[in-house]
Amino acid sequence: MTPTTPQPSSTAADDYVLQLALDRGLLQPAQVEAARALASRHSDLATPAPRIVELLVKQGVLSSRRVAELLAAEFGMPMAPDFTNLRITGETLEMVPRAVAAKHRLIPIARESNRLRIAISDPFDTDGIDALGYIVKLPLETMVATPEDILSAIDRFYGKDGNSIDDLLSNLSVKDAQGDGAAVTTEPGAGVDPTNTEADAPIIKLVHQIILEAIQRRASDIHIEPLEKRLRVRYRIDGVLIEVENPPKRLQLSIISRLKIMANISIAEKRIPQDGRIQIAAGSKPLDLRVSSLPTAHGESIVMRILDKEGLTLGLPELGFLSDDAATFEKLIQLPDGILLVTGPTGSGKTTTLYGCLHFINKPDRKIITVEDPVEYQLNGINQVPVRHDVGMTFATALRAMLRQAPNVVMVGEIRDLETAEIAINASLTGHMVFSTLHTNDAPGAVTRLIDIGVKPFLVSTSLRAIMAQRLVRKICKHCKRAYVPDAKEVRSLNINPAQASSATFAKGDGCASCNATGYRGRMGIFEIFLINEEIQKMIYEHVGTAKLREKARANGMRTMREDGARKVTSGLTTIEEVVSITVGDAS
Repeated sequence: MTPTTPQPSSTAADDYVLQLALDRGLLQPAQVEAARALASRHSDLATPAPRIVELLVKQGVLSSRRVAELLAAEFGMPMAPDFTNLRITGETLEMVPRAVAAKHRLIPIARESNRLRIAISDPFDTDGIDALGYIVKLPLETMVATPEDILSAIDRFYGKDGNSIDDLLSNLSVKDAQGDGAAVTTEPGAGVDPTNTEADAPIIKLVHQIILEAIQRRASDIHIEPLEKRLRVRYRIDGVLIEVENPPKRLQLSIISRLKIMANISIAEKRIPQDGRIQIAAGSKPLDLRVSSLPTAHGESIVMRILDKEGLTLGLPELGFLSDDAATFEKLIQLPDGILLVTGPTGSGKTTTLYGCLHFINKPDRKIITVEDPVEYQLNGINQVPVRHDVGMTFATALRAMLRQAPNVVMVGEIRDLETAEIAINASLTGHMVFSTLHTNDAPGAVTRLIDIGVKPFLVSTSLRAIMAQRLVRKICKHCKRAYVPDAKEVRSLNINPAQASSATFAKGDGCASCNATGYRGRMGIFEIFLINEEIQKMIYEHVGTAKLREKARANGMRTMREDGARKVTSGLTTIEEVVSITVGDAS
């Protein structure tokens, strides 16, 4: 879009903006005269006087955002969208050289069919707009943004000091590639990588940047997915996948090969899935990345799970337990024998909860052994046994051997079959406390699941101490949190009664840079704790169905996950929408 207003000089453009601000009452004439006088005192023959508008913005007299809105209205251009959550593909960035973007204070946002959308800070700069149109050879759709937003976006997407993707692909040394505050090594004993040459340094740095950005943004997973015409990179942040800047498709093989080398898996094998591990130090913080490679139609898809040991030392309140549930759970995990099951779907935080339990009870007078597939986190003072199916080290085999080691506490990563379940139950009946997980939707359903895989009801009833189902909900961002009053429909969706609503502290997040404009930062659990008493034991022995077990548990005071979520909503920790979406189908 070409502005209809004639292009004035920079001084005339400054005067034009000042007149607009004066006409709309945003400035007083005295403020403008004071700024002119200050500008003239700071100029000499060698240094031109600073622009008055920029001086007023720097003094805080005039808002940079308001100036952008004035220019957008005057030139008939829309305002650019919020840059906080902006995503620009590598292909789009490659259309506009960084030097051009920085010189004219503009940035390409997206290519849509045969147009290029750009954000500019100065609509008077028609020369810059025309020059860009000549470079990209496409019609331009212009929007207005503040200079600060555009310069920040240029640094963010092109890289500071000109470290764009193209710069990464030329004239970099190995030393440069391994700087930037991170050291990456393969597993101990992996040996020296003979393919790590100086020619590979740009790819090394690019891969490191992808990993480090994910860590800085608190991602739990990195997904690198080859599509037909592009290589897509996504981070899972607080349980939600967010697409980030995509490297060019031409770098696909190099990036995937580099990751496989780092994970100590074969780069020659592209036909079957492979698993590996990367150890990375981000500053002084050691992290493990569990790497999975999967062949797809357009190349190998790589998923990296970021394992942060600091999350394992959290107390029960940090995991999401309110005081009454925390007290109940602390008593359960310190029992001398029996089975405690944690249930929920994949990604619901079961492993983190169990590791938190182990950390809580990990004392010198207790011997703790775990069997896991795979060992995700390595904990000090705990004997951890990895499952290895290729040599016959299954859950059941490992469990039998572990019991001869005289442990006090045993953790089984997951009960998957009858053999594992029976050995775990027998361990609990012979004086061991057993922690494990099971994939069921609610707590009472775990009883039926154990019986369905073949465990005798009398064994289930005598060994179980409690079952806890859980889900993860996003927490409201503390930086943009504000109180609000929900409407009656929202309150009814969680069955919050009027008395609770009147004394509740409802809150929402407006969205800010700290939370990627989502209004949420971090996650916590919502729980359903099913305690096994004598009455419940009798019902299990009689093979009573899940519905009746649930009904009795509710009569005994068990809260559903939705009810626990409602308590966290009324405490201002999460939102109604979040709890309703996570506990759909649990309306009781």
